[in-house]
Amino acid sequence: MPFDEKLAERVRGALRRQPGIEEKKMMGGLTFMVGGKMCVGVLRGDLIARIAPEDHESALQRKGCREMDFTGRPVRGFVFVGPEGTGADEGLRSWIALALDFNERAKSSKKKRERSRALSRGARLQRAE
Repeated sequence: MPFDEKLAERVRGALRRQPGIEEKKMMGGLTFMVGGKMCVGVLRGDLIARIAPEDHESALQRKGCREMDFTGRPVRGFVFVGPEGTGADEGLRSWIALALDFNERAKSSKKKRERSRALSRGARLQRAE
């Protein structure tokens, strides 16, 4: 089972009023993009939250939270949150709120920015013709 469908459905419900949501299967799980940027995801039974790097250490003190070490090395600004931290709706909503707060300030991936620039450049060239 790549990701917990019930947790994914709860995340969908928590994000339903958020504009610009896109779901992508990624890293063996499901990622929720907000405004073209990874915000939260579900991998097996865990929530993945992209949070502000300055909040990383304090987040690790919260119930059910641990470092995201998907590649074998911890990734600052990303955490896994197990069922102990997301089992109650309030817990899940608080993690999603933390991720959404950072999402407003987060930068898009370099790949996404380059593709966007290329598309803009192509549109300018078409207009010039």
